[in-house]
Amino acid sequence: MQAADVNISTMDKQCPECAEPIRGRTDKKFCSDLCRNAYNNKLNSCKTGYLRSVNSILRRNRKILETLVPEQTAKATKSKLLQKGFDFSYHTNAYTTKKGDTYFFCYEYGYLPLGKEYLFLVKRKEYADQ
Repeated sequence: MQAADVNISTMDKQCPECAEPIRGRTDKKFCSDLCRNAYNNKLNSCKTGYLRSVNSILRRNRKILETLVPEQTAKATKSKLLQKGFDFSYHTNAYTTKKGDTYFFCYEYGYLPLGKEYLFLVKRKEYADQ
């Protein structure tokens, strides 16, 4: 294949994002990095939209717990967390003790329900030491 043939074949290709002709290497798929990023962002937006919203809720939950746990442990009411915007439907993991108590964690901060209204708040030591 001669150089003239390469230029002709690349001129036939169009950018899937903006439909401009693609110039340059024969294996090039987009006309620019901007078009490549825009195309991939559109392609992945439906998949990552849900993840973004869940991560946002988890970060908010963690921040609320962080403000309420000044040291390693604290107590708070469920209504206080709800007032600050805490969403009890989301947590990163749960830990069940040998006694059968289940702590729910948002990253390194967690809570143990104590009856209907009170919560025992904790910060995991192994995460705090890192």
